[in-house]
Amino acid sequence: MTGKEIRLSKLFSGGENAVVVAADHGEFDGPLPGMINLPEVLKAVPSQVDGVLLSPGMLPHCGHVFSYKGAPLPIVRLNWNSVYCFHWGYKEAVSVPALRAAEAVAHGAEIVLVSLTLKTGSEATDARNVEVFCELAEEAQHLGLPVIGEFFPPQAEELDPEQLQEQVYTGCRIISELGADLIKTFHTPEFTRVAEAVPVPILALGASKRPKESQALELARQAIDDGARGVVFGRNVLQAKDPARFVLALCDVVKRGADPRETAAKYELE
Repeated sequence: MTGKEIRLSKLFSGGENAVVVAADHGEFDGPLPGMINLPEVLKAVPSQVDGVLLSPGMLPHCGHVFSYKGAPLPIVRLNWNSVYCFHWGYKEAVSVPALRAAEAVAHGAEIVLVSLTLKTGSEATDARNVEVFCELAEEAQHLGLPVIGEFFPPQAEELDPEQLQEQVYTGCRIISELGADLIKTFHTPEFTRVAEAVPVPILALGASKRPKESQALELARQAIDDGARGVVFGRNVLQAKDPARFVLALCDVVKRGADPRETAAKYELE
């Protein structure tokens, strides 16, 4: 097995679907409720989680999450993209490198994530975003690091379901053709078509915090039923009333096919 295959096998250990906790919001939003003292917050994340996604500068502060046998995999985001700065109203979705793959390895990363945003309204910006993605992905490939390609449309919150479907359907194929080993993106109305159109596993992102934790479990179950190989949830985990208990419920749904409503009742979730 290659180094990349070994690391991917750890993410999908025993052939199970993967549960990843996203904790990189501060790179774009600054401090958010539930993520103020991130090293302390992540102590509550159970070892059943397969990976934790962090920003480049946070991995050294959160080493305790990964420094024991059976711990989650450290996943580090390599680029910075203005598409995530919702609070500033940015519209151009400009991407720049934030960390080189070799530096990520030195920090302890076992998987890296690089995002790609297309259809920005500028051909030059789209081309530059592809250039950044390919440059960082190629560096990671040389080091045996799996690359999660995150496809995130511009102004995604303003798209209707049909528009989101079409952008994700097209964009996921493009990002897989550019070299992503797996993909993180939105669950869409026809997600099965998206999963069928790419040769790599897809992880469904959780997006905004759901009003009820049972609704987040339902989203996870629908994504798996539609062909996702796992989920990447951030706010829905870290802003839950009891993040550790919610993660256990999420693992039951994603890994063991448990019914969301029954699982919510079992763990006394809303």
